[in-house]
Amino acid sequence: MGVLYLVALGISITGMVVLDRRFRLFFWRDARRAAIVLPIGIVFFLIWDLFGIGLGIFFRGETAFMTGLQIAPELPIEEVFFLTLLCYLTMNLYGAFERREARA
Repeated sequence: MGVLYLVALGISITGMVVLDRRFRLFFWRDARRAAIVLPIGIVFFLIWDLFGIGLGIFFRGETAFMTGLQIAPELPIEEVFFLTLLCYLTMNLYGAFERREARA
């Protein structure tokens, strides 16, 4: 049960990839640009998290659904996958709205 959240994030990221592939929203539209933008977004939010943790604002929640693995104090491994999902979702939405505006 300790990997349930990580599995759910993996399934959600897979859903983003499927939508991206089907509608050519982000990676399938411009792989070079996407390979630059996605890691920049993830690193930005990881730095944001580290500052929040350092200031005592963010804390790791205790739940039986998480692995318990941490990449830094108070920073669980699941956070990297969540930030990946967040950034990928944002870029897919951007691609969808950009496509919609181009049609109008």
